[in-house]
Amino acid sequence: MVSRIEACALDNAALAPHNDGSSRGVMRVKNIAWLVCVGVLLASFAVAGGQAQPTGRKVYKWVDEQGLTHYGDHIPPEYAGQEHHVINSQGIEVERLEAQKTPEQIAAEDQKKVEAAQRESRDRNLLSTYVSVQEIERLRDQRVTLLQDQIKVTGQFLETLNGRLRKLRVNSMNFKPYSDDPKAPPMSDQMAEDLVHVGNDIRTQEQNLQQKRSEEETMSKQFDSDIARYKELKGIH
Repeated sequence: MVSRIEACALDNAALAPHNDGSSRGVMRVKNIAWLVCVGVLLASFAVAGGQAQPTGRKVYKWVDEQGLTHYGDHIPPEYAGQEHHVINSQGIEVERLEAQKTPEQIAAEDQKKVEAAQRESRDRNLLSTYVSVQEIERLRDQRVTLLQDQIKVTGQFLETLNGRLRKLRVNSMNFKPYSDDPKAPPMSDQMAEDLVHVGNDIRTQEQNLQQKRSEEETMSKQFDSDIARYKELKGIH
């Protein structure tokens, strides 16, 4: 169903002169027709309601997929989810309704809200936990030193395990299946188990060592970030 404004615009466009050699002129005529009809419809709303009491009727403005602006007393269903504007009987825009958001846009906005809340919580914790930059630095040094001690102990344990594994491998060369001597006795079950267990222990401690080093790096960066943010919140330069 064509709205009153669109019907009016069509009538005005039909009466306007056309120049087949200039599409720009045609578009100007159409745009002028739209504006004239909007004014006519808004004026009719005001007159119908009387000079003292506005009618409260509204005109909707929206843009179609070709970029053309439309006015009417209702929005076609296919454009209901797009951005549109509401104009009152005095020709004033009184409301702007945003287009419906995609699930991706909603998820991105929700993520921004979560990040903003996390930043606010972090700021509160910094201000309520520490009274100076030096206090943060002392805590950082204590925790980093603790991790460094753990790294040192793990490294020493790895050296011990690797020394034990080397000895086991040297001894295993005296037994089948590693010995070239056809008269060599078979390796005992205990030695075979020791080789497997020590190898597993070495891999476990290597993983622990890597994890501790990663924790040290992450912790140092986090404390540096906290110190910088604390200075920013306190206005310290």
